[in-house]
Amino acid sequence: MAEVSTKAPDPMDIALGAAVRIRRRTIGMSQEALAEQCGVSFQQIQKYENGANRISFSRLVQIARALRCRVTDLMDVFDGADKETAEDLDLLTRMRTPGALELLSAYERLAPEVRTSLVNLVRTLTSQPVETTEEARAKVPV
Repeated sequence: MAEVSTKAPDPMDIALGAAVRIRRRTIGMSQEALAEQCGVSFQQIQKYENGANRISFSRLVQIARALRCRVTDLMDVFDGADKETAEDLDLLTRMRTPGALELLSAYERLAPEVRTSLVNLVRTLTSQPVETTEEARAKVPV
């Protein structure tokens, strides 16, 4: 009788999968198109992107070619100091939240003052302290 694994995906696999997803979506490629170019099912691409399945090196090379980038471009998240790597892994994990990429894309198109108002609204809705306009402007990129 086969045992079902209850082991959680490794954070590194999750981060690499998230980097693949971000690159794929950035260039406007579907999971189906990526799967076809790599000779796997779109479900397999989903598993890679979620970190549920590890990506072999040979498959990573195929994926990078299909995404028109270098393998190292997908692995940049692992460069840097341990603290930075942990922060990058956390960010990539958060980007897996349904709607996160669409929300970020829309947020980038907002005017700076609208961004500030939106951030303060969300802080109010989530019971986080609201910043003053000057504090918020200092943090919001123009």
